[in-house]
Amino acid sequence: MATSCQECIKGSIHQGFPQGKEELICGLNTYVVGNRTNPRGIIVIYSDVFGLALPNNKLIADAYSKSGEWLVYLPDFFQGDPVPLAMADHLIPVDPSKQSTFSKYTGLLASAPAFLMWQRRHREGPTDKVCMEFLQALRRATPQTPKIGMVGFCWGGKYAVRAGLESNMVEVDGAKVPLVDAVVALHPSHLAIPGDVKTLVVPVSFGWGREDSFVDIGQMAAVQGLHASLAKTGRELPDMAHQEYKPGRHGFAVRGNPDDPLERACLEDSVTQVLTWFARWL
Repeated sequence: MATSCQECIKGSIHQGFPQGKEELICGLNTYVVGNRTNPRGIIVIYSDVFGLALPNNKLIADAYSKSGEWLVYLPDFFQGDPVPLAMADHLIPVDPSKQSTFSKYTGLLASAPAFLMWQRRHREGPTDKVCMEFLQALRRATPQTPKIGMVGFCWGGKYAVRAGLESNMVEVDGAKVPLVDAVVALHPSHLAIPGDVKTLVVPVSFGWGREDSFVDIGQMAAVQGLHASLAKTGRELPDMAHQEYKPGRHGFAVRGNPDDPLERACLEDSVTQVLTWFARWL
């Protein structure tokens, strides 16, 4: 068992095993770690498609909690149905140099039918509903302090950004408030432009990979261009930041190769990006 866990952890800068516990939070099984007594803020993580089953995601939560300032929630937004870990090394290998072209494409072909079926089970409408209902419950259960930040990786990046939209604001104590107070989106997949980014009401920090094969680096310029155009019309926009990662393969913030100095830097810098943004806004 230890060997299989270590294999899963290979794609992380962290060593050891997850330190938190899973419990029911706002209706979802949630990995919880950090300051439960007097946190500076709450960080909600929307993971990549491998969810709670991938130890890397829990170890990232542990990294955020290490300072003692934050209470970190990693909810199972997939409700017990993440993409199987067996697909991980086909979709996002930790070290692609060790994957032959033959094994890459045969693996992808073998995985494709199951992945397409998974995507059908997690269409945008119901997926969005699960996420926003969790955040609505959390917002209503949480006083004005501590504030709530949300970080999303890959699949989860889209929904982390959507959590900051004006249309998802909720009424609390007679006032309309955003579901979260700040967002970080790292290699966000399936981001719809302009719909997912046009009416943001909270500060957002984006992380984009130069060599991301799933998320076109051109989306960074598209988002920047849209917000620049909106600003010219006089619309008041929240602060936005964009960080570019090199090489920045898809999954660089979760499953980068820690034995490669450049990819290890991406892993470490993405943790810094998240904590720096939330230290500023939460």
